[in-house]
Amino acid sequence: MTEDRVSQALDQDLVARVQRGDTAAFDLLVRKYQHRVAAVISRYVRDWSEVQDVAQDTFIRAYRAIGGFRGDAQFPTWLHRIAVNTAKNHLAAHGRRPPGEDIEIEDAEQFESGLRLRDNDTPERELMRQQLEQTVLAAVEALPPDLRDAITLREVEGMSYEEIAERMDCPIGTVRSRIFRAREAIDARMRPLLDHDELPKRSHAS
Repeated sequence: MTEDRVSQALDQDLVARVQRGDTAAFDLLVRKYQHRVAAVISRYVRDWSEVQDVAQDTFIRAYRAIGGFRGDAQFPTWLHRIAVNTAKNHLAAHGRRPPGEDIEIEDAEQFESGLRLRDNDTPERELMRQQLEQTVLAAVEALPPDLRDAITLREVEGMSYEEIAERMDCPIGTVRSRIFRAREAIDARMRPLLDHDELPKRSHAS
């Protein structure tokens, strides 16, 4: 669960950087989600070259719209909607229809909303979730640059320890140490909240 929260916090950090004009941060988001976006689009578009074109259009649309992203949904959910709409627009432009068995995006959003209600069935639990996400984000931003870079390369870009060692020009042991220390620092910031409220622990046990 900690790694999921780290990933969400890094998404928030990268989105905030893009909104401040950091185009390199958007490149990291593209690398992280390009395969997932292609997989979504491939449910609608069968030709792989077209899938790649629609994926590129999806990220262009996302980049243009990201200034309005406020975190009401998680970034992957927001990007998924853009991918679905872009794929459907592509089919419509070529006189084709989406697959008949596909779930409409409105239905998918309602289904997802239902899951969120089951996962966060009280205002207190929703507040705890928001506090945890904000705490993780603050913890990541507070890390020394070498630790923040290492955890970002691991969690956002999905690099192996060997690839990170090459990118950061340091031994693999150093990479492992930096990632371990980064996670320890994040856990330390989260622990008071988790110790204070047992709701997340009970939800895991159920």
